[in-house]
Amino acid sequence: MSKLFYDKIDLRSSIKCPNCEFVKEETMPENACQHFYKCTNCGDIIKPQKGDCCVFCSYGTVKCPPEQNKNG
Repeated sequence: MSKLFYDKIDLRSSIKCPNCEFVKEETMPENACQHFYKCTNCGDIIKPQKGDCCVFCSYGTVKCPPEQNKNG
């Protein structure tokens, strides 16, 4: 069952760099999957793991909003 527009979608996620393990809380885009993320600590460009739609689904504490909507 999909979430309705008034259901809460969590836009905050702590993303952990797989290279240096630095963690930073970020705001995710509401209607898109973010395919790249530049670590603010080491500068590494992070890409999603195979099978994941975005970097937040791979390395974040919260799945991206489109996935949250899907899994309602």
